[in-house]
Amino acid sequence: MINEFTEHIQNQLKTLPDTPGVYQYFDAEGLLLYVGKAKNLKKRVTSYFSKEHDNGRLRLLVSKIHTIKTTKVNTELDALLLENNLIKSLKPKYNINLRDDKTYPWIIIKKEPFPRLFHTRQRRKDGSEYFGPYANVKVMFTLLDLMRDTYPLRNCNLDLSAEKIKKGNYRECLEYHIGRCKAPCVNKQSEADYNNNINKIRAIVKGDLGNVLRDLKQEMLHEAENLQFEKAEGIKQQIDTLSNYQAKSTIVHPSISNTDVVSIITDEKTAYIHYFKIYSGTIINSQTLELKKKLDETDEELLLFALLEFRARFNSASKEVIVPFNIELQLTDCSYYVPKIGDKKHLLDLCYKNALAYKLESETQLALTNPEKHTDRIMAQMMKDLRMKEQPRRIEGFDNSNIQGSYAVSAMPVFIDGKPAKKEYRHYNVKTVEGPNDFATMEEVIFRRYSRVIEENLPMPQLIVIDGGKGQLGAAMESLKKLDLVGKVTVIGIAKRLEEIFFPDDPVPLYLDKRSETLKIIQHIRDEAHRFGITHHRNKRSRETFKTELSEIKGISDKTAEKLLLEFKSVKNIKEAKFEELEKVIGRSKTELIRTYFNDLINE
Repeated sequence: MINEFTEHIQNQLKTLPDTPGVYQYFDAEGLLLYVGKAKNLKKRVTSYFSKEHDNGRLRLLVSKIHTIKTTKVNTELDALLLENNLIKSLKPKYNINLRDDKTYPWIIIKKEPFPRLFHTRQRRKDGSEYFGPYANVKVMFTLLDLMRDTYPLRNCNLDLSAEKIKKGNYRECLEYHIGRCKAPCVNKQSEADYNNNINKIRAIVKGDLGNVLRDLKQEMLHEAENLQFEKAEGIKQQIDTLSNYQAKSTIVHPSISNTDVVSIITDEKTAYIHYFKIYSGTIINSQTLELKKKLDETDEELLLFALLEFRARFNSASKEVIVPFNIELQLTDCSYYVPKIGDKKHLLDLCYKNALAYKLESETQLALTNPEKHTDRIMAQMMKDLRMKEQPRRIEGFDNSNIQGSYAVSAMPVFIDGKPAKKEYRHYNVKTVEGPNDFATMEEVIFRRYSRVIEENLPMPQLIVIDGGKGQLGAAMESLKKLDLVGKVTVIGIAKRLEEIFFPDDPVPLYLDKRSETLKIIQHIRDEAHRFGITHHRNKRSRETFKTELSEIKGISDKTAEKLLLEFKSVKNIKEAKFEELEKVIGRSKTELIRTYFNDLINE
């Protein structure tokens, strides 16, 4: 395939180095299309031009490439870091898109004499300390209130430099009189004491409550020994407040400390990655990133991209990262751990549940605000999961019902855009099969259905779902072969026991995630086929078993016969009933038909 590209591209490929690095693709007008990393630049970049790509967007990207630029680095990890920075700063058209339209707030300890503590949405390089960001604003305000109640701080914006305080230009304000500030502006609180409180606040916001509580207890005992009972009581109240907060915020084992946790859920177009920052058994940061996929990015690539973003945002230096699967590329400042059991596994599961909740909320909002886009997403995911060439906009399912071969029927529900189209449902009374032969029944019904579709030019489904395993699927394929439809429509079978998905001529079944939308739609079709088939089967069986001598009378319907039997209880009683009694129930004309029929039998 490489020969198909211009001499200009071929010459660029020949000069690529066999080293780790980052490559950038530009179109003919110099627009940056894509940024990627590689362990070996020559092998990676050449692979784009040496094979056919299944992904349509990837084929389009390759067709637009005009210029290739590379940057050599020492290691693959360096390549990952550089790629991550370039994607975030340059936002190339074909790279994953970090959907982050919210500006989350931070807690700031301002760099100034007697530092203030407050929240902000603007993070500046002013030497101040920023903690966060906080996706849950309620948690942030709860934490701020806790720290302010425990350690009174100033909230004014006065310049409290030593010179200004010494001049005596300031007076105590209302905050001092209500106990929310100790008035450092008039030297009623020393800078050392104030900064000691700031150090404790810094420890609290980092999640290090254990050391703070230990120091406070020692301080309380010291004051009590010196008979300073009021001060000791004040410190005890601080301890109680912090202990109560710790009890509410500690949701994992205290031994799990200074750890990051990430989990990921992906569909056809989007990845949702949730992050926990753990310190001393407490989740001190929690956030979900939504990444818009552009090409065939792997879960590992997406997780690494998000992990680097999270660690930068939250200024994390955790040495351990709990991940859902093994990651090949090792970061230099931490190690990965994939838990199988225990507290860390529970923590990973909780992280996954948060990502799932975010995904479901996003999908619900999309379904409400843009139902067409929501449907497109589901159809695209089904196409990918079931290895289809086109989206399954119309799906037809089949299920058979019989009792020991009697009253055999088949049901065909129809789904359009993933939803039941009940006006399109059909049922079939089996005509050519005798006895309990499920395979022959399926073969007959499939042939009848799709021979009619062809003859009458009816809409052809993109997907046929057969309720059953390999046997029923094979029977359906026999009819489709006769109709020359093999390869023109996707056909699958679903086995009930393990929810296995079977494809024709493939002995290995497909197991879809039990939570996937694709499996849920297939199960819904199967359940609808079963429900619709059972209902029709029950109605047919009732009609067949209701047949009595009355059913032989021309002009007397099953409904009329049922009405008479309800009134007179038996055919014998109907024969012996007076004309007037029958007339009251079914009218004169039908009474005459019944009288004539039974009189003729007597005369015979």
